[in-house]
Amino acid sequence: MPFVKLVKNKAYFKRYQVQYRRRREGKTDFRARRQMVLQDKTKYGAPKYRLVVRFTNKDIVAQIVHAEVVGDKVLMAAYAHELPAFGLSHGLTNYAAAYATGLLLARRALTKLKIADKFEGNKTTGEFQECRDKKDDEGEGRFPFRAILDVGLARTTTGAKIFGVMKGVVDGGVAVPHKPSRFPGFNKAKGDFNSKVLRERIFGGHVATWMKKVAEQKKENPDQKVIQFSKFSAAVKPADVEALYKKVHEAIRKDPTKKIAKKNPNGEKTRKNYAKKRLTVPERRAAVAKKISTLRKKLTKA
Repeated sequence: MPFVKLVKNKAYFKRYQVQYRRRREGKTDFRARRQMVLQDKTKYGAPKYRLVVRFTNKDIVAQIVHAEVVGDKVLMAAYAHELPAFGLSHGLTNYAAAYATGLLLARRALTKLKIADKFEGNKTTGEFQECRDKKDDEGEGRFPFRAILDVGLARTTTGAKIFGVMKGVVDGGVAVPHKPSRFPGFNKAKGDFNSKVLRERIFGGHVATWMKKVAEQKKENPDQKVIQFSKFSAAVKPADVEALYKKVHEAIRKDPTKKIAKKNPNGEKTRKNYAKKRLTVPERRAAVAKKISTLRKKLTKA
């Protein structure tokens, strides 16, 4: 048998240190997290806020978070499944819904901090708005609430919906340092940014275009996808999509607080009891007597 060098010997396993749990699960990039959480010592323990954006199959999660020794603490959160309370019932994970979720988060956070009237944000025009920086600032008044974008493990490609949430947060009045290079409408070769393309995405222009296409193909190709989308097109016409999103934005700015549905308005208890109800002694005796009488009738007939 030839000699083979033993690489992973006893000393290797004795010195082996496992990765953090969330690294083993493939959930957290700790190199990126360390840079985002790192705070200057001149800030004396002031919280460093992060705009955490995560997408699921049916929902969008947007939170403003800061790190502590015991774990992350959430200042405010907004979810796409809350948008039906503001007038948007379908398409809760597209780019327009991502923008609305970010706008909802920003207005909620500033309302909680009691500075919503001082920072009303920007109009939804799709144009790039630079954040106010303390290094070369010449303005008057207090600085806006600041947070840095935390994308997690998502790919930061141009046109990604994560930056739609960020744009909504910025237009809502929260300062998030960014560049327009990841917005739809940015031309990397020319280095210029077309704000009209971004505005079209924010107000669901691409959704309206697809709805028109579905309406044309509805008779020719009645597959499941077209049938499901036709239910949405029956409620909203392609020409009314932009007006719908404008109403949603107005409703969010008017009252961004969370709408809690009243499950039991009459005050009656609706708790279900699945335990089998035990019979009393007279009920058990009556049941036995009934069985005996039934059995006697069968025997007499036989």
